[in-house]
Amino acid sequence: MSATTAETHATLAPANPRRLVDFVLRARTFGIVGVLLLFVLITAAIQPRFLSASNIRFILSETSLYALVAIGETLVVLTRNVDLSVGSVVGLSAYVSADMFQQHPGIAIPVVFLVGLGIGLACGLVTGVITAIGRVPSLVVTLAMLYIIRGVDTIIVGSGQVVANALPQSFINIFHATILGIPDLALATAALVAVTAYYLRSYGSGRDLYAIGSDPAAARLAGIPIAKRVFTAFVLSGAIAGLGGVVWATQYNTIDATAATGLELQVIAAVVVGGVAIFGGSGSVVGAALGALLLQTISSALSEQSIHRSLVRILDAVVWSSHPAAGVPGVDRVIRIGVSERG
Repeated sequence: MSATTAETHATLAPANPRRLVDFVLRARTFGIVGVLLLFVLITAAIQPRFLSASNIRFILSETSLYALVAIGETLVVLTRNVDLSVGSVVGLSAYVSADMFQQHPGIAIPVVFLVGLGIGLACGLVTGVITAIGRVPSLVVTLAMLYIIRGVDTIIVGSGQVVANALPQSFINIFHATILGIPDLALATAALVAVTAYYLRSYGSGRDLYAIGSDPAAARLAGIPIAKRVFTAFVLSGAIAGLGGVVWATQYNTIDATAATGLELQVIAAVVVGGVAIFGGSGSVVGAALGALLLQTISSALSEQSIHRSLVRILDAVVWSSHPAAGVPGVDRVIRIGVSERG
């Protein structure tokens, strides 16, 4: 082998693992898109109105909340952790933020979004400190937080509720607003997904999440600040769930202590179906968003056929448990090789 050829191989070798990761991620994403398109075509053949503009808008709007919360959940799962508290955070944020309109008539909508964000940040901070700094397993911490936050929500709400009449029409219209027929919430969520995907791919701190989930011991030896990264992931997950609570309020308008109950399982299902390995170190936020879209499309299609909601949940569970990412670590865990490129 000539010196020139050897130099060429030496130059290209470090990039090969990352190219392999990119290929695997794209293959997974295209696979989800393919399943989604196939399902839509079959459903449309059976029920033509499924592809009506109003139904497509409905599906995109419904998907927005789950895809939004799935962004934060993906960040956590990539580090080989899980956040089971997101549903309770959404519920608490939904009530408190919506109740602001009852307690302070005329309050600006951006302030309400900031309140929801603050609630999520506070919950994420607590969870992050206990998990990352206290080194308590995230499953235990977030399961406890799920019940604690839901209990706080119940105490605050009591037997009361926020009703649609207490909300300004401009707030309610957020869920229904569109640009060129596409829901504003769907566009905003897609933009946040794109920004997060770029961050995970292009920044060292983003790639660190993959390295931590892939091999924590190797990540520690490589000098990655594991506690800091895991803490940040939980804070971001909480903050995004807090925003999700405000979105929930714009969608459902009437909010009580049961708001968003069980949402955490639907979000985790979307993340796993989207190709994010539950053992961490593998997957993409784009896949998680597509997973949310796929599950919502299935749910909508079955509802069109008047199939009972409980059967829809059963099907969600079957799809989740049968997906390879639910039990097999991903091939693209070789992303840890990119640790040397941190910056």
